[in-house]
Amino acid sequence: QVQLVESGGGLVQAGGSLRLSCVASGRTFSPYIMGWFRQAPGKEREFVAAIRWSGPSTYYAGSVKGRFTISRDNAKNTVYLQMNSLKAEDTAVYYCAGNGRTYYRAQEYDYWGQGTQVTVSS
Repeated sequence: QVQLVESGGGLVQAGGSLRLSCVASGRTFSPYIMGWFRQAPGKEREFVAAIRWSGPSTYYAGSVKGRFTISRDNAKNTVYLQMNSLKAEDTAVYYCAGNGRTYYRAQEYDYWGQGTQVTVSS
């Protein structure tokens, strides 16, 4: 079994930055795709960004492209989400997801973290 643990959420003013981390532990970890999703109150979970575990490919939702950057450290089994120029509409619980087969479909991921709250004040 694989466990994913997110950290780095918090309260930030609009225009500020946060970096989320997701550490994977458990059995040998070699996922196909790692992703970040978010869910705001009263809304469905939505895709934010994803990265292939090998190779350079990254994917972003249109709403965060140019502001957020996903990266990974394979040696540390860690995925990061650098969030810049944050907006009030970025407020949500952010979830790390592991071993996705299609980067933007939440149901295609096998593992999920518990989530970390990001609140952006305007």
